[in-house]
Amino acid sequence: MPNHQLVRPAEAHVVTAEVVASQRVSPHVVRVTVGGEGVGRIAPMGFDQWFRLFLPREGQDALRLPTSSSGLWYVQYLATPKARRPHVRNYTVRALRPEAGELDIDFVAHGETGPASRFALRSRPGDRVGILDQGIGYNPRAPHDWTLLVADETGLPAVAGICESLPDDARGLALVEVPDLADAQEFRTPPGVEVRWLARSHHGAGADDATPGALALATLVTAELPSGPVYAYAVGESALATGARRHLVNDRGVPKQSIDFVGYWREGRAAAG
Repeated sequence: MPNHQLVRPAEAHVVTAEVVASQRVSPHVVRVTVGGEGVGRIAPMGFDQWFRLFLPREGQDALRLPTSSSGLWYVQYLATPKARRPHVRNYTVRALRPEAGELDIDFVAHGETGPASRFALRSRPGDRVGILDQGIGYNPRAPHDWTLLVADETGLPAVAGICESLPDDARGLALVEVPDLADAQEFRTPPGVEVRWLARSHHGAGADDATPGALALATLVTAELPSGPVYAYAVGESALATGARRHLVNDRGVPKQSIDFVGYWREGRAAAG
């Protein structure tokens, strides 16, 4: 997932969880709540805490999970015959309530073309998943006066988690692209941080057929940004993440060490596994 320095959890476990509830929180987002004793073992780290999500394949009668929580989990995963191997995807914590043993996961619902979206749309209480906590990607390592966040809808949970974790005196700007303004979400944001919602459906493009991330990148290129040293974090579709970094370095003179970027997915390419 990220290519920069992660903040790892003190302890990571491969745990099982069951679907508790699901709801469509906006036209393009389905929130699935999973719970169980294993979820209570996940320590909240805030910011964009992310995890591996293991989902059963069609026709599987059992969810076979790796036992290793280190990098060896992937070796175990590949050693499992594909027909018995679960799908695995990366997701960001939307909300974690360890005292209740519950975790909220926001899925971008785009029909049944992928296993994660299909799972979210079909999920029922009792459906089982596996979770492996991976820590935090947001990790400023240089002094900065303000924070810049750039994301498409797949990065919305990361933006929400980061804003909810920033100190009250933080300053910044979050450019968040969503299919439609109805997909905007409310979350705690410091008074000095502006969240600017960018809806594809309001900018001459259909919500479902425009390239995600293009609007956020175009807005960043023309935006009047605050002065002073910045820490920038760009997440979402690969072209958005790399394009934002390239623009900030080449056109804005932001030092490379002050920018982190994560391509969650790539337009036109299905995720493996």
